[in-house]
Amino acid sequence: MSITYKPKKRKRKRTHGFRKRQETKSGQRVLVNRRRKKRKKLTV
Repeated sequence: MSITYKPKKRKRKRTHGFRKRQETKSGQRVLVNRRRKKRKKLTV
């Protein structure tokens, strides 16, 4: 079996980044909830 997590900076940003979150309604909800919780980091 291979290792399942092979970190890549670009992939990480593109999948979980701020712009990606903004694109969808549910992603925007994620941001709203994280702001509500006063998260230091909203996204990756």
